Amino acid sequence: MQTISRWFEDYEIGETRDSTGRTITEADIVLHAGQTGDFFPHHMDARWCSTQPFGQRIAHGTLILSIAVGMTAGDINPQAMSYGYDRIRFIEPVFIGDTITVTAEIIEKTDHRKNPDSFGYVHELVTVRNQDGRTVLVLTHLYLVGRRGQ
Repeated sequence: MQTISRWFEDYEIGETRDSTGRTITEADIVLHAGQTGDFFPHHMDARWCSTQPFGQRIAHGTLILSIAVGMTAGDINPQAMSYGYDRIRFIEPVFIGDTITVTAEIIEKTDHRKNPDSFGYVHELVTVRNQDGRTVLVLTHLYLVGRRGQ
């Protein structure tokens, strides 16, 4: 990881970046349950899940969201910070042993409402797919990014 300065003006709509794969393990699910207190049987009870429509345990949506966002983290940019996430949708379940990959695409740039000469927002569509190419999660990651200045 390196430090780079990338300003609002440097981002181009349509640019994309792709991650490598990450296989979801039982340990991931157990650790996430312990950290969040979400021991819902859909995530933890293999026997009960075998009687349900998916037939097996599913990963927490928030686990997949967290891993996916981490997979998009690359170089450190002191000109930008995460402003939040919009339109989070858990499209398909992720199971133990599934391998996910992430594509992040710049889809929009908007001015900061109160300080448009100093900051803007970069909207990044994050799409998470499993090993079969099926979309399992989508969200929009918003970044607050400094402008280069005049």
